[in-house]
Amino acid sequence: MGIMGHNSEEVQKTMDELHNNIDNIPPRARGGVVAIGNFDGVHLGHRALVQAAKDIADKGGAPLCVLTFEPHPREFFQKGGEAFRLTLLPAKRRLLSELGVRHVVALNFDEKLAGLSADEFIEQVLVKGLGARHIVTGSDFAFGRGRSGNVATLQKASQEGRFGFTAIDPVRCDGSEVYSSTRVRALLQAGKFGDAAALLGHPWEIEAEVVHGDKRGRDLGYPTANQRVSRCLKPPYGVYAVRVMIEGETVWRRGAANFGIRPMFRIEEPIFETYIFDFAGDIYGKTMRVQPIAHLRPEMAFNGLEALKERIKQDCVDAQAVLKSTGL
Repeated sequence: MGIMGHNSEEVQKTMDELHNNIDNIPPRARGGVVAIGNFDGVHLGHRALVQAAKDIADKGGAPLCVLTFEPHPREFFQKGGEAFRLTLLPAKRRLLSELGVRHVVALNFDEKLAGLSADEFIEQVLVKGLGARHIVTGSDFAFGRGRSGNVATLQKASQEGRFGFTAIDPVRCDGSEVYSSTRVRALLQAGKFGDAAALLGHPWEIEAEVVHGDKRGRDLGYPTANQRVSRCLKPPYGVYAVRVMIEGETVWRRGAANFGIRPMFRIEEPIFETYIFDFAGDIYGKTMRVQPIAHLRPEMAFNGLEALKERIKQDCVDAQAVLKSTGL
């Protein structure tokens, strides 16, 4: 059975809560087919892996479970390095739910988990914790202390009768290039959002809470919804044509956004500031999804507020034109 095009809100209503305690997995999520990976971005390669796991689960009448890790192991080991995440956990959960996944175990990646040997991971997490009937991973999957475990380790456990095992070969997008989170990151950092969306199978988004700013946009006549994205991949600084969806709504709105440090006013941490066209409302504290559609220009300084206001006005015109031309 193929992955169905679920309405994400309908799926969310029936999707189990995330679990991060391997000792407290509910019975309905145990004894199933478990797809394992970081799934950062939930790109088309990830989707092929989930599809393979879903096919096995459907055939055997077993629950489908995704096992992922939070924080991302790379985040844990690099401790304070440059942010690289394509999707934080809420977005990852939403994307997986749209693929029909009802059980997501986001296992806390800490010193204890990182210190487990490959055999201990298999015994404590896969066998005792999840009671896995079948495991599905990518062919390059590695796990356990020092990445000592791999698909051969899982294949050996399978041959011993502990669970079934399937390794999925890398999926290639054009017969040669492998779908990968690394490639998606490179495209986004180059401002190539259309190319990135083609690899992801969906538009890349920034999903974060709307926070209070210094109200400069309001003073300029363009009030913005501000979002901090400290743990997410940083696109190029500058102005974007975007579309946004506000928590509690089901419609996409058009807008123009600036990402950066605002050279005229200089802030320490880059912030995403979105001016939503034809919208007025208090959305502080709400989560907002922002899809950058096109990078319009780099961030720049201006000789005074009037020059800045004129450029913002033109940016909005340019953003509207781009969004209209793309049918969004």
